[in-house]
Amino acid sequence: MKDLLLIVLISLCTCTLNAQVSGSAAVALPVVGVHYGGAFSGGELAERYGYFNRVGFTAGYKLKSNWSFGIESDFWFSDNVRLTGLFDHLIDDAGNITNDLGMPASVLVYPRGVHADAYVGRLFPLNQSNRNSGILVQLSGGYILHRLRIETNDNVVPQIELDYKKGYDRLTTGLNTQQFIGYSFLNNRGSASFYAGLYFQQGFTYNRRTINFDEPNVPVSTARRLDLQTGFRIGWYIPFYSAEPREYYYN
Repeated sequence: MKDLLLIVLISLCTCTLNAQVSGSAAVALPVVGVHYGGAFSGGELAERYGYFNRVGFTAGYKLKSNWSFGIESDFWFSDNVRLTGLFDHLIDDAGNITNDLGMPASVLVYPRGVHADAYVGRLFPLNQSNRNSGILVQLSGGYILHRLRIETNDNVVPQIELDYKKGYDRLTTGLNTQQFIGYSFLNNRGSASFYAGLYFQQGFTYNRRTINFDEPNVPVSTARRLDLQTGFRIGWYIPFYSAEPREYYYN
């Protein structure tokens, strides 16, 4: 799964436009891009999961004033689970979880998440030769979701199939805010445009399940959670520069 997502990301990055703009003045233009990043969990999120890989896209508009606005979304994936004892009550005396045929079954769990935000940003040019590149600062906010994906592959384990998975998946949703600071480079001549930097994300979330089957006697908290992530991101822009007017001369 991880390799497939990285291949898709690289393929998208190679499909950039051979854009061109002359001069050093800041320009207004729509921008779309794809990105990859990594995040370290913090706050209450770190009690469940560790490091996440993240892939996503952004689409927005950059003004001549170097302010920008738009939307972005990330899909998170990992195999780093810190929760323990999820299926201990399903293990038999031989130490196995059995399928519907009474044979040992393989049960796998993977953290998954997604967020979708609206953002506003400001670019601070570092020199006069390219007023479309420099330090980029963005603030964003939107919706966040994370949960456990439970897989039994070719096995059928009745206790954790269909709706029974909801008793283990720790579905959590809410609002989030995010801050990004990094360097953004929009090439005046060519298609090699990119950005890279650090981000800090805060999720103000709630548990959406009313019971966890592995802890049936422990009430599920209804209090607001604070799910934190700190990480890096590198992305490739696909800028849409306006075509330059051409002059024609006649004898």
